[in-house]
Amino acid sequence: MPKFVGEKVLMRIFIGERDKYGRRLLYEALIDFLIKEGFVGATVLRGVAGFGPHSVYHSDKLFHLSNKLPIIVEVVASKEKLDRAMPIIDEMMCGGLITMETVNVVRYCNKDDKQCFMKEP
Repeated sequence: MPKFVGEKVLMRIFIGERDKYGRRLLYEALIDFLIKEGFVGATVLRGVAGFGPHSVYHSDKLFHLSNKLPIIVEVVASKEKLDRAMPIIDEMMCGGLITMETVNVVRYCNKDDKQCFMKEP
């Protein structure tokens, strides 16, 4: 795998946990798409509380029992790779928010990368 360091773009996709793409949960469909497109990784984060454009508060507190908690899908890649994926991602979404910001990747490796193993002092 080529070195994945330096200037990249962090894309955050803000959606609801019950948002769908066809019959599938949207976040699962997005992850499958990112895998298929060869992205090096993505993370799905589930929020404990949040609100959207209608200012309706959703929380994970037991007395509230919301099933519309916020989900954030994060992926870091080159701007070019994200630009190529955006038309499909945009098509998959019926709402939500996408942000992009430049980040500096200082370290990335996987378990198969020999340089990642910690050496004893």
